Amino acid sequence: MALNGNYNLLLIFRLSLLFTLLPLSLSQNVTEAPSPAADSCNGIFLSYAYSSGTKLKPTDPAHQPYRFESVLTVLNNGDEKLKSWRVFVGFKNDEFLVSASNAVLADGTSLPANVGNGTVFAGYPMSDLNTAIETAGDLSQMQVQVKLVGTQFGVAPPDVPLPESIKLANDGFVCPKASLQGKTEMQVCCTKDPKLKTNVTIDEEFLPRQSGDLTIMYDVTRTYDSNYWAQVTISNHNPLGRLDNWKLSFDWMRDEFIYTMKGAYPYLVDSSDCIFGTQGQYYRDLDFGNVLNCERRPTIIDLPPTKANDTTLGLIPECCRNGTILPPTMDPSKSSSVFQMQVFKMPPDLNRSELSPPQNWKINGTLNPDYQCGPPVLVSPSQFPNPSGLPSNTTAVASWQVVCNITQPKGASPKCCVSFSAYYNDSVVPCRTCACGCPSNMVRTCNTNAPAVLLPPEALLVPFENRTAMTKAWADLKHLTVPNPMPCGDNCGVSINWHVYTDYSRGWSARITLFNWDETAFPDWFAAVQMDKATPGFQKMYSFNGSALELNGVNNTIFMQGLPGLNYLVQETDGANPQKDPRVPGKQQSVISFTKRSTPGINVAAGDGFPSKVFFNGEECALPSVLPTNNSNKKGSTTVLSIFLLVLVYMLVQQ
Repeated sequence: MALNGNYNLLLIFRLSLLFTLLPLSLSQNVTEAPSPAADSCNGIFLSYAYSSGTKLKPTDPAHQPYRFESVLTVLNNGDEKLKSWRVFVGFKNDEFLVSASNAVLADGTSLPANVGNGTVFAGYPMSDLNTAIETAGDLSQMQVQVKLVGTQFGVAPPDVPLPESIKLANDGFVCPKASLQGKTEMQVCCTKDPKLKTNVTIDEEFLPRQSGDLTIMYDVTRTYDSNYWAQVTISNHNPLGRLDNWKLSFDWMRDEFIYTMKGAYPYLVDSSDCIFGTQGQYYRDLDFGNVLNCERRPTIIDLPPTKANDTTLGLIPECCRNGTILPPTMDPSKSSSVFQMQVFKMPPDLNRSELSPPQNWKINGTLNPDYQCGPPVLVSPSQFPNPSGLPSNTTAVASWQVVCNITQPKGASPKCCVSFSAYYNDSVVPCRTCACGCPSNMVRTCNTNAPAVLLPPEALLVPFENRTAMTKAWADLKHLTVPNPMPCGDNCGVSINWHVYTDYSRGWSARITLFNWDETAFPDWFAAVQMDKATPGFQKMYSFNGSALELNGVNNTIFMQGLPGLNYLVQETDGANPQKDPRVPGKQQSVISFTKRSTPGINVAAGDGFPSKVFFNGEECALPSVLPTNNSNKKGSTTVLSIFLLVLVYMLVQQ
């Protein structure tokens, strides 16, 4: 009897424990009820609620880290579906976000990431929020809750690290300042902007395609239960944007992997993550020796032109160009790049209609602008010409659009720089000190803060590390002050000299010289200069192809590229005698003529003859902070004597 009594007590204890834990396990899959304040909102209700936080190591009174957990809630209380929701959270405590459920960062950054200056969240996998009307108040279709976990600095309990603001980032909505609910939650109700006029109707099944500097289309062309074929099209729309040796990366969110590709190739061919992962356990009969890539974040590169007609890797229109995508102003036929890939899926997505595009897209090139890409947005299916040649189009199964725009990351340095010179001044105003950044190990040998020292013209042909003797000799001749230690170099791969060549009553001319100090050559290069007053007077370029270009409705840009057969800017090479001579940059040069008839009142010497912006291959270059002055003209004999003495000093130093 005692045994039976103990057994009954044990059984009761286990049953009570089971029923105690059961609600906890079920609650993980149940959408939490919205705040009571949501009842008064007839738009999009947002709330940010701080849950908990703990102190982290290491101990640092000046910058102490703390863990934080918060919940961001987005609830559609309006009368129209909210498509591709986006919410801005104005973090202000140097937050470092580790995880976010049901959302991704809209700028394409993978987690963990620094979001201390604020960030935009985009919905994933549920990007659209339905209304209560069409769901009978089903919160699982109307609401999404993003659980955030990360690190913040300096806000110790019991103080709460709330963001500065929260607001809906979708177009067409206005959000007042968020209100505090106690000390741990902030709320705001965003409503449609009555002043906004749009041609888009909410009844459309898909969002309209957006414009941007660069767009990426992810088109599913064939689909099966366990895999599908996707075509990726990268299109350049910016007249000054460009990519060389592009590298494209993204995140698989549901354990997908790349089986085969045409028109491009993974930077790393590796199937080990599949063999030792869940993919290998599920696809037991699949030969993973043929799988191209199993990384969660693969990097894709273009193929060389020699593979364009390869029956296995090529035969894709607009593929295999060594990763070069030119601006449409230069060559529309080379302004896009296309490749295809076969993607295998994992349970529970083994259905031909279960399609999920990768997230967190990034693309970059060599000495090109930086692009920031948004999340993929479901758009109307793309149409392609019928491969059989019939006069009909083939429609994709599903299409997503990724929009990327040129951006300048905080703290990023340019990759090219500009020097100024003029016929009325013997000296060259060089690229500024550390224009393209300074390596940390140079601080001891050079001054990173000292302004660059004026140079003799011939010094532009010499690598920076070989200019010291010439620079000091020129400073002695011109009575210039030289800092000690000398200023650091510009560390730019490409430098451009703009020289005001002549100035007369009816016109003027300039000379532009490109120097490639890099070990990479630039085929099909282009450059552009923006001149606020001089561009309408542009006449002709003599060694380059040049044309005036209107950007954003303003005619202030001159676009230039090499002539056919001469559009290859070679890399830096050894001098004639490598044991004695410094390395020689690749260089190209042209004279540009202007008329003053179209620009009355232009003052070339006062600054109107110098560009306000200079671009090389789409990258904006650093400009000098000062212009050459016309108060240091010397007699011709004095100038010749100065140059002779300078060359003599340089030759003596080199011996």
